[in-house]
Amino acid sequence: MSLQIINLGLPKSGTTTLGVALEKAGLKVADFKIRRGKAPVPGLAGSFVARQLYDGYFQTGDPLTRLGGFDALTEISVLNPQLCLWPQTDYGLIDALRTRHPQLRFVASRRDARAMSDSMLRWSDLGTDRLPRGQIPGLPRGYGDTTLERVQWIEAHHAFLRCVFAGDDRFLEYDTADPEAPAKLSAHLGLTLPWWGKANENTSFRARGAA
Repeated sequence: MSLQIINLGLPKSGTTTLGVALEKAGLKVADFKIRRGKAPVPGLAGSFVARQLYDGYFQTGDPLTRLGGFDALTEISVLNPQLCLWPQTDYGLIDALRTRHPQLRFVASRRDARAMSDSMLRWSDLGTDRLPRGQIPGLPRGYGDTTLERVQWIEAHHAFLRCVFAGDDRFLEYDTADPEAPAKLSAHLGLTLPWWGKANENTSFRARGAA
């Protein structure tokens, strides 16, 4: 099993930036979906990281059963009309990872909660449609349509992770905008990051009333 790093951050927290940084450091990364040409075993190409984590968890007890060809997982949730899977919110799955793979290092990317909420609102239909229609842990269907609701959900997720990993030096929560983020990640992961910047950045703003 080669997997070393799992990010438990939410979408639009800098997950793609982390993925690019780790790839430039020489790691094999799965970000949200297993891309063609990167699948470690036949049949995985095009599948979602979240699906593979849950298939492994429920079929064998080990979420990483089919993901051993990767070094890092940087975005692990999926939300579309067919799938709503959020492994980073699932205590049972996280506990299985910690217990079965003591070498794993966990990180949680984050930004200012209002900035994250705004980015979610501007990213395709994530904030306007998919979040309110989803059945997401901590954000049930019908919620997530306003800034206040999204911010409360974001803050609660990170509070959950701090409780789960209290006293565990395998976990690092970091702010993507922090100038010291690359150095903190490098020290935590035991590797050098040759690049740090902005990837998958929102370039447009769609105004919408949200309190």
